[in-house]
Amino acid sequence: MRHKLLAMCLLASFAAVPGCSRESSAERQAKMMTGGGNPHVGRGLIRKYGCEACHTIRGVPGARGLVGPPLDGIGNRYVIAGELTNTPSNLMHWIQHPHDVEPHTMMPEMGVTEQDSRDIAAYLYTLR
Repeated sequence: MRHKLLAMCLLASFAAVPGCSRESSAERQAKMMTGGGNPHVGRGLIRKYGCEACHTIRGVPGARGLVGPPLDGIGNRYVIAGELTNTPSNLMHWIQHPHDVEPHTMMPEMGVTEQDSRDIAAYLYTLR
């Protein structure tokens, strides 16, 4: 029993050491930028909301759409939708309410929640 407890404590301590977790520095940075967005959850939400139908998105199976722009490198872009400075709050707003930003955009209002937009933005910010 003592050996099992010791092994569990060692595993827990290794998980707390920087560089020992599975989370990359890009993922940690994206979480901080978006106020706690989860890039792993965001990747799945991209499929839930059908973003892959219009966009090519690295890391998202089937995301080879050609209607909207490819989203690779969005974390390094200066502007979102040709209208907004690329900040986490602007990206989340664009994801939730694209017609508020550009009334004639083809990007549909998908009913994305605030938390879902935070998670999606966190994933997109890992694409540098």
